[in-house]
Amino acid sequence: MTARLCLRLSPKSIAAISELAARKRITKAAVVETAVLSLISPDHNDQREAAISRRLDKIIRHNERLERNQIISSEAFMLFIRSWFAASSPIPQEALASAQAKGRERYKNFIEALSQRLHQGKSLNKELSEEERLSENKIDEPI
Repeated sequence: MTARLCLRLSPKSIAAISELAARKRITKAAVVETAVLSLISPDHNDQREAAISRRLDKIIRHNERLERNQIISSEAFMLFIRSWFAASSPIPQEALASAQAKGRERYKNFIEALSQRLHQGKSLNKELSEEERLSENKIDEPI
């Protein structure tokens, strides 16, 4: 036996219920009953918690990949700098002023180029990945 219940719903809710009922070819009462049962079901909270947990796990894995990539980039950059310093000979005292001026100019140009690339949305990682993908495709092509 079913009980009759009188509800007041917004026109937007009524339209959504009507649309779902028509699409699923079921009655509006069945749509409302299913919605109410899913809301008051004890499994509802468990399902929601499981969905949130899956999303959080995905976000955590993504953040871990980002952190790993950042560590690799930093290590590579520091290793390059160390190698460059080790391979560079010291500048004589009489050429130090001109070398510092040239260094400031190069640094300014570097910052401008970096700013321009970032503004354009370019990424060396993306370019290198694309080049690698293209070179792999060339290797796979028959001669």
